[in-house]
Amino acid sequence: MTQIVVKRMNEQHGNAQSKRLTAIYEKILEAVNEGVHVVDDRGNSIIYNDKMSTIESMEKTQVLNRSLLDAFPFANEHNSTLLQALREKKTTANVKQTYFNNQGKQITTINNTFPIYEDEQIIGAIEIANDVTKMERMIKDGLLKNGNTRYTFEHIVGESKLIKEVIENAKRAGRTSSSVLIVGETGTGKELFAQSIHNSSSRASRPFVSQNCAAIPDSLMESILFGTKKGAFTGASDRSGLFEQADGGTLFLDEVNSLNPALQAKLLRVLQERTLRRIGETKEKEIDVRIIAAINEDPIDAISNNRIRKDLFYRLGVVTIVIPPLRERKEDMLTLLAHFINKYNKMFRMEVTTVSDEVKDFFYTYDWPGNVRELENIIEGAMNLMIDETEIEYYHLPSHIRRKSEKNSAITSPPKSVEGIVTEEPDMHQELQTLMEKYEEKCIRKAIMRNYWNVSQAARQLGISRQSLQYRIRKYNIHRISNISE
Repeated sequence: MTQIVVKRMNEQHGNAQSKRLTAIYEKILEAVNEGVHVVDDRGNSIIYNDKMSTIESMEKTQVLNRSLLDAFPFANEHNSTLLQALREKKTTANVKQTYFNNQGKQITTINNTFPIYEDEQIIGAIEIANDVTKMERMIKDGLLKNGNTRYTFEHIVGESKLIKEVIENAKRAGRTSSSVLIVGETGTGKELFAQSIHNSSSRASRPFVSQNCAAIPDSLMESILFGTKKGAFTGASDRSGLFEQADGGTLFLDEVNSLNPALQAKLLRVLQERTLRRIGETKEKEIDVRIIAAINEDPIDAISNNRIRKDLFYRLGVVTIVIPPLRERKEDMLTLLAHFINKYNKMFRMEVTTVSDEVKDFFYTYDWPGNVRELENIIEGAMNLMIDETEIEYYHLPSHIRRKSEKNSAITSPPKSVEGIVTEEPDMHQELQTLMEKYEEKCIRKAIMRNYWNVSQAARQLGISRQSLQYRIRKYNIHRISNISE
């Protein structure tokens, strides 16, 4: 114990009794499973129990009777919750703090910190900490999935200024328990952001419950959200709803604008009162749930078309995160391509390194209605069609994407070429028969490649019989005949 604490007890109980109390207090401090760190009014450490020593990987001699800033390399006093309590008289509860010990090891804790007063004067500050360093590392490495979560901000791929700004705003949202509204088109990664916010908050060790509101009929959605009491209706049983299941953690409601207005009103009441009543029950139950909601359209359009109540929008949108579509951040294209190729290389045990210039040009001009999810699906689909190639070619892309590209090209491009085959003026010194044969060969090669060497399918697209196409393949000595599918 410290001299200050002993002095107080001596004054109240005398030396003999204070020694007994000192021994009791020391035993309690070393038995609890929380780290306890106390500094005096000058910021010097006076109490530092074994658990805190373990959490921070510091010897007591490196901390006790030393200034907090000497023991820990905080950039400034504002970064230490203990010093904030001491200098600013600030009390913090369940606040996540990440800092480094004197060996540069990163420590992450959930802290309760408050000043200590005597006769209305601050005589020190105390911090009670729970260690989540290992949990943070496991989440980051994908080894722990709290409440079915696996994503953190490290999983969000992108180097553009636009996406970095969104990530920074989302990280700030992780420091509080305010409601968050995520706005983004389908495939932009709304749940990825929701899980990242949850896993960066003090609720990271608590449940994360996710529900797509558009996937459940309105008649069932109320009971799923709020739960039921036995006898409320035929077949009803005592069952907790999503709010109760997420108590203490986060409830993510995707496509919340698909809920009917009556259900939106009930949701608003739960958010405002922080209490809920199961269907068929008369008692209110207090809940502690952070709501992260998402919509896939402009909020103004949703309000004007009565798809979301204005008052619910204001309640949910305390913090609003707008995720840009892929077409607005195409500078991230190469980074995303490298990420997905690497992902499926590991999954499929392949060695693909890049995409061709033709594919790259197509990706930069494509509108990406399905956003990042569509890009990932295209890369996965292309790599499924590859054998031992190391570069994704245009003919590896899914057929529906190629047809869409060709249709757009036919509309927007001048009639200089046919399907990109004839791109130069013919040499008029050659005989017509020679020119026609060259053009025919190019058409056949292109058709076979685009149909992944399936002769029957290529023949149908060319409008000729399979036997006729086989004849022309032999005539023009087109290779890989042995690999052509029947």
